[in-house]
Amino acid sequence: MKNELVHFKGHKGNTLAGRISLPADQKPHYFVLFAHCFTCSKNLNAVRNIANGLTSQGYGVLSFDFTGLGESEGDFADENFSSNVEDLVAAANFLEDEYKAPSLLVGHSLGGAAVIKAAVQLEAVKGIATIGAPAEPDHVKKLLLEDLDEIETEGSANVSLGGRPFLVKKQFIEDLNKHSSLEVLSELRKSIIISHSPQDDTVDIENARKLYEKAHHPKSFISLDGANHLLTNKEDSFYVGSMIASWANRYLEKAEEKPLETKSQSVAQVGSEQDGLTTQLLSEGHHLIADEPEDIGGSNLGPSPYGYLTSALAACTALTLRLYANRKKWPLEEVLVHVNHEKRHEEDCTNCEDEASKITFFDREIELKGDLTDEQLKRLLEIADKCPVHKTLESEIKITTKPAG
Repeated sequence: MKNELVHFKGHKGNTLAGRISLPADQKPHYFVLFAHCFTCSKNLNAVRNIANGLTSQGYGVLSFDFTGLGESEGDFADENFSSNVEDLVAAANFLEDEYKAPSLLVGHSLGGAAVIKAAVQLEAVKGIATIGAPAEPDHVKKLLLEDLDEIETEGSANVSLGGRPFLVKKQFIEDLNKHSSLEVLSELRKSIIISHSPQDDTVDIENARKLYEKAHHPKSFISLDGANHLLTNKEDSFYVGSMIASWANRYLEKAEEKPLETKSQSVAQVGSEQDGLTTQLLSEGHHLIADEPEDIGGSNLGPSPYGYLTSALAACTALTLRLYANRKKWPLEEVLVHVNHEKRHEEDCTNCEDEASKITFFDREIELKGDLTDEQLKRLLEIADKCPVHKTLESEIKITTKPAG
């Protein structure tokens, strides 16, 4: 995932800080605008992982800090739900001017309520995705119960949210009371997917039921079973991002395919050290993701490079056998190819104590199912050795490297 830091003007003219996340080919077929949770920021790990799940399927994502939060200018105490919606509209306008208008809005928690409201004003938006969203914006008042009386009588109060102090003014509470997500949904005619955890103890899943009942078709629901409200488990946040991307492919207008400005069959892109080892791939027009196990610093969100290499041999073998059996009209019902890779010494090596004398082994086991004769089984095993990837791996290989441009 390629990240670009961007800045644009918010609803009051304050500079807002954002991050554009792009897929490997840097030519997303759709753009997504992401609204983070109440008092959160674009740097929340869940936001990064959700963006990763989206970019892994070819989407571009703009996440940003609302006015007064994170790296954005402004005073949080002077902001409210209405201003968050206005910031979302400003962000959408920025995307349209500098990249492409967003087709999809994604909102986490209170950000989910904000994207429902903002979608009314954004014609280009065709789909909405909420994650752990309240049925009504004033649900946030539950987080402020101990301070509501002081806010009401004194006009403001210093409250602790997520272990951080925030000044909340009476105008914030009054503004929440003016908005209804359920009323908006009853009129809105845009595709929506609602994701919520049954174990969410911050925003009860009953909120998801209310949203779903008010929304019009096409509408979908994903249960994030086992996840907490902030999606602190990276598998949960990556999962919801990739699921939203898969869902949106069905409901967003198909964009015209843009050819890659490269003659390469595959492109790999990995971001900065802060982004970890997760690598976006574009191979023959298909978006994939590669990673490394956690014990060597990766996030384990996709196969390792060697995982793809063994998969290439396994897939090529299976395809070759299927094609051969089809041509011969043999009753081959199923092929399973198991491949393991490791470096080891040959059994008759003369210098086994030397680590450099190890060679690469691919151990392949093939299961062939069907009413096949012994001769047919023998011939198919011979054909397995003729698969193109097998022949490539056993041939002399040279790799040339040069700087791009």
